[in-house]
Amino acid sequence: MVAQAAIEFEYKYMREHEVFLSFRGEDTRASFTSHLYASLQNAGIKVFRDDDSLKRGDHISTSIHLAIQKSQISVIVFSRNYANSRWCLEELVKIMDCRRTQGQLVLPVFYDVDPCEVRHQTSEFGKAFQSLLNRISKEEGLYVRFGKAVRNLLSSLSIYKDESPDQVLTWRTTLREVAGLAGFVVLNSRNESEIIRNIVEKVTHLLDKTDLFVAHNPVGVETRVQDMIQLLDIQKSNDVLLLGMWGMGGIGKSTIAKAIYNKIGRNFEGRSFLGNIREVWAKNDGHVSLQQQLLFDICKETTTTMIQCIEAGKHTLKDRLCGKRVLLVLDDVSTLDQLTALCGSRQWFGSGSRIIITTRDMHILRGNRVDHVYKMKEMDEGESIMLFSWHAFKQASPREDFAGISRRIVEYLGRLPLALEVIGSYLFDRGIIEWKCVLDKLKRIPNDQVQKKLKISYDDLNDVLVKEIFLDIACFFIGMDRNDVIHILNGCELYAEIGINVLLERSLVTVDDMNRLGMHDLLRDMAREIIREESPKEVENRSRLWFSTDVLNVLSEQTGTKVVEALVLKLPISSSKCFSTKAFKKMTRLRLLQLTGVQLDGDFEYISRNLRWLSWNGFPLTCIPTSFYLGNLVSIELENSNIKLLWKETQRMEKLKILKLSHSHYLTQTPNFLNLPNLEQLVLSDCPMLSEVSHSIGYLNKILLINLEDCTSLRSLPRKS
Repeated sequence: MVAQAAIEFEYKYMREHEVFLSFRGEDTRASFTSHLYASLQNAGIKVFRDDDSLKRGDHISTSIHLAIQKSQISVIVFSRNYANSRWCLEELVKIMDCRRTQGQLVLPVFYDVDPCEVRHQTSEFGKAFQSLLNRISKEEGLYVRFGKAVRNLLSSLSIYKDESPDQVLTWRTTLREVAGLAGFVVLNSRNESEIIRNIVEKVTHLLDKTDLFVAHNPVGVETRVQDMIQLLDIQKSNDVLLLGMWGMGGIGKSTIAKAIYNKIGRNFEGRSFLGNIREVWAKNDGHVSLQQQLLFDICKETTTTMIQCIEAGKHTLKDRLCGKRVLLVLDDVSTLDQLTALCGSRQWFGSGSRIIITTRDMHILRGNRVDHVYKMKEMDEGESIMLFSWHAFKQASPREDFAGISRRIVEYLGRLPLALEVIGSYLFDRGIIEWKCVLDKLKRIPNDQVQKKLKISYDDLNDVLVKEIFLDIACFFIGMDRNDVIHILNGCELYAEIGINVLLERSLVTVDDMNRLGMHDLLRDMAREIIREESPKEVENRSRLWFSTDVLNVLSEQTGTKVVEALVLKLPISSSKCFSTKAFKKMTRLRLLQLTGVQLDGDFEYISRNLRWLSWNGFPLTCIPTSFYLGNLVSIELENSNIKLLWKETQRMEKLKILKLSHSHYLTQTPNFLNLPNLEQLVLSDCPMLSEVSHSIGYLNKILLINLEDCTSLRSLPRKS
């Protein structure tokens, strides 16, 4: 029975963890270790936390032995009282044994102790160890005084264990051994978040966390992957081969490309998957960021080689990649410019390299630009029903009483994987009458209008606030950090945490391994069509404005109305396009404002007092005007600004949680933080003239992140008085 229980434990839990976290609970459970554990999890790393607050007795269990043995990495947080725990020392011995016998990676973290103290058991660490030995000695005395019966009783209660001198020697030897390993030392650190970030980066690197998530239910993926691999001819040809994948949006091109990347990627010297190129390219400096990402993925170069412009990037990539055998996936290429910027010619890459290009536009692949074109296969009936069933029933085939209607729904969905997933998830756990209503609704929608089919899931979102969140994400927040978006939308009283979870459950949004929000193009376009239909002819009567031509007209003609809740206008950062602030006078409900390369002239009192999010890349003024009401803002992002002093007269900003002023090259001092009591993020990276940080920074009791990277004029930080 014990053996069976151990097997069941291993099957249920051990396969789910990559890192074993060992620590002394009373020292760091509620502080450093808690933050480290959360950061590892947020990075997509599966952690087994040995929380000794839950322990009974002093001796580690079979389940903990299995946890250590099955983990790829053990992270040990040594604190002052670590060696006062027999449990911790037994864990340590097991961890180091796994290191010797199966090559397990061990990463020590010395929290408030020096490695020398651990190595030689001195200072406070040594006192804790001696306290354990004294306690053991007293237990031995009880045995001598009261005899074998008492020892057996204490042993049965896990209070006593006969520790021989050899065991104590093993502990000392193990402590010396682990103290000699390369790790992290946290002594009198005022910026533990930075150290935790470094630890997470190290663990991520050691785990080689480079595989991409493919799908929860990868129906039909393997057969298509094998077809593609045959075309790639990896083993036989040393030529540089380019393979195009062509098909409509939502048919599964990216899914198959990710699966290929995972399957064969480690056969190459380097690999890079550049996803959502169409979307990233449209962002400010998106083309350069893609080139930089490619360079980093293959050559691991960041600060050593900074790409300044697209043409320089082409030369850099050609120079760095020409000698390397690489696998490169360019996902969702929509223009030839994107292709030439990221894959200019075969001469860019080393012999045996393979480049995969996914696109909706066959024109991209014509003219001998690629060696082969793989036309994405439509799912057959069996695959479609299976994929639909996994989402609608959580099993491989429909329930018997739903078999007929399932086939009819799959037929109407056109066997498009995205539609099968979204509608299947929507129908999960619903009754047959509701299914028939959905089928009737599908019959009224032409088969080729996939966006309208997907709209069924949107229409039946019961909570109007969840619909608002979906529309906001589709127009403004794709690619943004999920937590930042939650803060902003909570400021709009949309209860975003539960709302985003609902959207995730309905397959209407995604969150990647970097915690960034995503959405399929078809769903994004469907959401934007919903907004367009609010007022097809009069743009100013739509709730959200994101299309540049529309926004330019509204601002130039000053036709904005109180209907407008959110507006984005992104022009080149060097643009000098100027509008009057009076253009915002009637937009009294404006809550989201994102500008790039825009100037405003006039009295800023015309800007809505309901504003929750201000993102203004290239803010042209030297300070925020006094007339600009900021009291309701949750996030201020003024990157690449001309600001010297953030504001002359501080306003009380109870709601502000995020302040980002990165790359503001004229900023000389931080604001006074006393009127920002709830600030959680302060990002001031690359502010080279910043030389003074207000002493009030010490009163930011809710701060979670302070980033002062590359603030080269900054010599010291104030201490809290």
